[in-house]
Amino acid sequence: MTTSFAKASLAAIGLAAGLAVGANGALAAESSVIELTQTACQFLEPEQGIDHGFTSGKKADCEAVNADSGDDRLAASEVMTLKPGKYTFRVTNRDVPYELGFWLRGEGLVGRTTLPSVSGGGLHQGATRDYTVELKPGDYLFSCPLNPTLDYKIRVEA
Repeated sequence: MTTSFAKASLAAIGLAAGLAVGANGALAAESSVIELTQTACQFLEPEQGIDHGFTSGKKADCEAVNADSGDDRLAASEVMTLKPGKYTFRVTNRDVPYELGFWLRGEGLVGRTTLPSVSGGGLHQGATRDYTVELKPGDYLFSCPLNPTLDYKIRVEA
């Protein structure tokens, strides 16, 4: 099942615990796909799909943008609420002219040491990559340290 960020907190995400039949005929857990789109200095979905039209040729450009507008944008961003389970975050670099990545981790020092995380790079302009992780209850953050974006929040609760 593929869903947008805004739909991710709906009951349909309960399908993350669904089962699929693998090539060997065994039942395997199926992951829900959450699509995320990166543009310069932001992910679109948690910011209600609004592309603020930022431009960036290097990391420092986004650091300046986020220092200026980050607090207000983060306060207005949507918190994704999910059920525990397996998720694939499908991340696309829509138009940033340098390599990006994705980092999902537990919030805070304790969360970073006790909750699952996933990260990776290789997102060149126009590229899409999947990052799959089994989420446990707790609070998470996701961002791109290379872009860099804000630390957007995900809450996982049973």
